[in-house]
Amino acid sequence: MQIYLSGVAFALLIILIGSRASFMYKKGIRVIVFGRTNKSDFLLLPVILLLAYSVFSRIAGLPMWSPLVRSFWDSPGLGWIGLFLCAVALMGIAAGLKSFKDSFRVGIDENKPDKLVTGGLFSISRNPMYVCFFMFFLGMFLIHRNILVIFALILFSMAIHRQILREEKFLQKHYGSEYMEYCQKVRRYF
Repeated sequence: MQIYLSGVAFALLIILIGSRASFMYKKGIRVIVFGRTNKSDFLLLPVILLLAYSVFSRIAGLPMWSPLVRSFWDSPGLGWIGLFLCAVALMGIAAGLKSFKDSFRVGIDENKPDKLVTGGLFSISRNPMYVCFFMFFLGMFLIHRNILVIFALILFSMAIHRQILREEKFLQKHYGSEYMEYCQKVRRYF
């Protein structure tokens, strides 16, 4: 049951981000600017695809090398905690997308940056979307408890932190004192 629900959660994550990107694209706003600032960002794509395949392969019975998806331990209780974390993360991502309005981008848009977003969840954390992504993948690990998901969690954690540092540099340069005042009031993570 938990494996199926994790597939639903993963699909909802994709739908949330994809529908927002599609909605903004129809408004003439290019959302996916991932990899423009640094081509190494593209190294995450195979990991994302492998993680998605591993989640959906268990549901659909598709072939997958068993050492990658074998659980470290059996703990249904942790799986339910993981599903709870995924649900909270999805709600946080939805709230973050709402707070972003037309400023949402996947990557740094140096050509057409929008207004600095400081309301909604951004009044609690400067990076609520990233916190929610981490929470989501932590939840996935608690559900699946395997080497592939822990590898993805570690890699995403490092990539997210690196991206946050890059974005902070850009935001400081672009918004100046407005951003610095915001940093004094709101923490980086939570």
